[in-house]
Amino acid sequence: MNNALLSYGDAVLYRSGEPYRILAGAIHYFRVHPELWQDRLRRLKAMGANTVDTYVAWNFHQPKRGAAPDFTGWRNLGHFIDLAQQEGLDVIVRPGPYICAEWDNGGFPAWLTGIPGIGLRCLDPMFTAAVEEWFGHLLPIIAARQAANGGPVVAVQIENEYGSYGDDHEYIRWNKRLQEQGGITELLFTADGGTDYFLDGGSVEGTWATATLGSRGDEAVATWKRRRPDEPFFNVEFWGGWFDHWGEPHHRRDAEEAAQEARKILDLGGSLCVYMAHGGTNFGLGSGSNHDGTRLQPTVTSYDSDAPIAENGTLTSKFHALRQEFYGAQKITELPELPPELLADNPIVPARSLPLSGGQDVLTLARGAGEPVHSARPLSFEELGLDGGMVLYAATAILPGLPDAPAECRLRITGLHDRAYLWIDGMFAGVLDDTSGDEGVVATGTGAPAKIEILVENLGRINYGPLIGQGKGILGGVLVNQRYTFHWTHIPLALAEWEPARLEGLAVAEFDVDVPADTYIALPDSGKGFLWLNGFLLGRYWNKGPQVTLYAPAPLLKAGRNSVKVLELGKPGTVVELRDAPDLGPVEAGPIAAAELP
Repeated sequence: MNNALLSYGDAVLYRSGEPYRILAGAIHYFRVHPELWQDRLRRLKAMGANTVDTYVAWNFHQPKRGAAPDFTGWRNLGHFIDLAQQEGLDVIVRPGPYICAEWDNGGFPAWLTGIPGIGLRCLDPMFTAAVEEWFGHLLPIIAARQAANGGPVVAVQIENEYGSYGDDHEYIRWNKRLQEQGGITELLFTADGGTDYFLDGGSVEGTWATATLGSRGDEAVATWKRRRPDEPFFNVEFWGGWFDHWGEPHHRRDAEEAAQEARKILDLGGSLCVYMAHGGTNFGLGSGSNHDGTRLQPTVTSYDSDAPIAENGTLTSKFHALRQEFYGAQKITELPELPPELLADNPIVPARSLPLSGGQDVLTLARGAGEPVHSARPLSFEELGLDGGMVLYAATAILPGLPDAPAECRLRITGLHDRAYLWIDGMFAGVLDDTSGDEGVVATGTGAPAKIEILVENLGRINYGPLIGQGKGILGGVLVNQRYTFHWTHIPLALAEWEPARLEGLAVAEFDVDVPADTYIALPDSGKGFLWLNGFLLGRYWNKGPQVTLYAPAPLLKAGRNSVKVLELGKPGTVVELRDAPDLGPVEAGPIAAAELP
């Protein structure tokens, strides 16, 4: 700590020996198109922030086991950090290896969590060996950009909200030693919820403990004074907004109410990081899921999070309210004028309606998506080496009954994760999910063999809580009444890896633009599926909402002809709409009350 740029003592934070406070905002490079990194960082700086905070998503860099992690292009973490320094921002890096972040699998690669018998986030040798190898690639990038080496990195987090998961303090200390051995010399810290319960599990003596909370900051400050009297209070995740799940209302938190909560912490001398300052987008299959103990809650494609800097970069009323607080904390009462280019509206593709034509039905497309893998029992995604996307399962079963006396039976799936589309002899039979798989669908048999085909969709891996690492696909079996069906074929559909040639069978809509600009894509008469723009998997859509439009940033478009391709899973639509404004769905009645935030 003595050689670090940041230090603390007597509950005061210092920078180069002078009293200091962190005024930060979170931006995740993996949720923002790299051509927009600098713009979003510039907007954060204009909010009055002195620091940007980012997680590192392991599965974004190393989705395949055995492959070297990728730190190029969109995955160039070092470049993002360098841009932050160019904008005059310090950087806090949160490498995990677990990050939560409403990101698929909490940032863990599926190949890691799929290792049979592995213990996550503890001193299991299989887990620690994998983390050591990953950190061996990652930490040199961070270490080279530390303040001690002339870079902007001033602090690095140990694990993430561990007190919400476990109490293995030896594991926390191991993580700290690993980072130190990897060259991290700046200030290391843990982060946990703002109560005794979370501190008990996640904090260790001799290491700065920071907080994550969206309300009751004054109560958390009091807890820190009692539990960590020598440490300055830092809310490293001030939840100024919230994310959305499919099928639930869009969250909105009143700007003034959020600013008042932030003020409680700042008035007491604390530091604060707005989570998120700019949320961005869960492009591709990046969305994670929560689980409420009864059902899966998949997160939508947008990660706007009602942030001060909206998904499209717009400076919201919350930006201006929190800017007032950030500058006030610096004893600056007259705010500098914002650059006109930050206040200007982004160029937008003119709104229009496009015909959506062609496209194979999803069963035909899935049947031709690859060579089948054979097994006596149904295999999980992990056993098939598949991270996200879908798997088409197929087998032949005898459905009970007689040719002259057909009988009803029930086709059930045990251990279904997450959503299944069923066909019997090519006829659609229904949809099951994690709550209805055991209930099953009713089928009619005549005693003759019938072909059972089940397309299972991964809706996003769980990112928080004790179910992290849970597998996907059919984890149990398929029953005809109480009888198991065996001898299955599997065709994996690795949608995130599909090249343009593989998209030829999808429904398509095309449009021309003179100059690339932002647009918002809606499918008003479609059901549920995936959308590609110019070969890039933009994300999921679902007519259950709340999200209606998918944000397509200008760098994904090109001058001339552009194409939208759609893989519909249920109700094929006939139109694609380019809209001139986002629609994230109906807002939850009233602002989010402080007490409602976790």
